Amino acid sequence: MDVNLSTLFDSANQVILGKEHQIKLAVCCLLARGHLLIEDIPGVGKTTLSHTLAKLLGLDYQRIQFTSDIMPADIIGSSIFNASKSEFTFHPGPIFNQMVLADEINRATPRAQSALLEAMEENQVTVEGVSYDLPSPFFVIATQNPSHQLGTFSLPESQLDRFLMRIQLGYPDQQAERNLLTGVDRRFIIDELQVMLPPERLSQMQNEITGIYTSPALLDYVQALINFTRESDEFNYGLSPRAGLALLTAAKSWAYMKGGDAVLPEDVQTVLPAVAGHRLKSSNSNSDLVVESLLQHVEVS
Repeated sequence: MDVNLSTLFDSANQVILGKEHQIKLAVCCLLARGHLLIEDIPGVGKTTLSHTLAKLLGLDYQRIQFTSDIMPADIIGSSIFNASKSEFTFHPGPIFNQMVLADEINRATPRAQSALLEAMEENQVTVEGVSYDLPSPFFVIATQNPSHQLGTFSLPESQLDRFLMRIQLGYPDQQAERNLLTGVDRRFIIDELQVMLPPERLSQMQNEITGIYTSPALLDYVQALINFTRESDEFNYGLSPRAGLALLTAAKSWAYMKGGDAVLPEDVQTVLPAVAGHRLKSSNSNSDLVVESLLQHVEVS
């Protein structure tokens, strides 16, 4: 593993205790130039994880608290009339940062949620017919509460599909929670974090990931997984071509993080729950069981 990544994981694990796999998935997502959705109950460290990654990656960071009355202009900015110049001047909103935390995104109305769509897909926003480029790199980490909680609006499929991965943190184990209870406040630890993977090295790694080899046999396996979701009656609808590309890109990123130069089937299997869990719908509401069933039905050729 690259020394930059190794030190980054070590530092992140000092802040987010007992969640090594979720931290690796989050970094995998960012290396693959993807946006991340963290779904879980309040208070398990969703915001802390995003702030930690921003500090370790040296990225400009802004949190947007989504509420039921937030407006698109509160996210992307607006044009305000400048009386001295007799013209409208665009004032950028908080979306113009390298890493944006869309906190509790499903507490906002669909209109406000949709304000993120163009930004996440095109790395730009359009205000009154004028397009404005967003910073590079640009990542959105969104958090959402479980849909059964009061005051939430479910994200539409088009919005969910913009997220390369969805992960859940869950409760810490007993030892990790004891360390949290007896340790230093996480906010103080975050303040002391140093940049472990500067943006220029991050960009270099992203370019290197595109060169990870995928054999014809590996592509056969990926296509078999995708085709099964489309042909099986178990799913309401199958994975889209964009989802297939997301799966392959995430698998390349995971292989790269391990120090490999080619994607293996186990790389695909590792990232599949995070990539496909929020894209597949079935009568079984447990996304982990849905993905597990998929892996059981499709064998590695």
